[in-house]
Amino acid sequence: MKLNKLATIGTLALSVVGLSACNNIMPAKEKAMPAKQVTAQNQAMAKMNVVQVAQSNPDFSILVEAVQAAGLVAPLSSPNANFTILAPTNAAFAQALQETGLSKEQLFANKAALTKILGYHVISGTAPVYAKDVKPGNIVMLSKDTLMVTPEGKLQDESGRTATILKTDIPATNGVVHVIDKVLLPQ
Repeated sequence: MKLNKLATIGTLALSVVGLSACNNIMPAKEKAMPAKQVTAQNQAMAKMNVVQVAQSNPDFSILVEAVQAAGLVAPLSSPNANFTILAPTNAAFAQALQETGLSKEQLFANKAALTKILGYHVISGTAPVYAKDVKPGNIVMLSKDTLMVTPEGKLQDESGRTATILKTDIPATNGVVHVIDKVLLPQ
């Protein structure tokens, strides 16, 4: 049962998925940022790969640790890829760990489950999936599990949990990152 919980938490980790018909939903702090500053920030991030984008934001520190523990830094840094990443925040990881009763160490110790969870947060394809391109329906993730985009623009995992997209279309050299408020868990 603990392994099942671990597999569920692992799925939440690195979701790189085509976001649904969501608008750019930005935290109030970022909404107040002047347009020139936002543009400069996006231009700087566009020179980083998806892993570097996550590393540049302290709110993704647990996600970065998970990617390192799973041994996925090199594959996700590939310049020849086009990833769409659904990136759960630190608060999302804390909530998932509490829900499953696992510690971060327990989750990270099970590399197979952690890799599956992280793969449930990634869409790999020939082009990144931007928010404007996503339609309601099912998306098969890198983990081979299905994620549903609801008509309201939410993400529903195979466990029936719903994640909200907090920010979309953060550019990277090898894809795009979308910020979500829950770790997605496969069945």
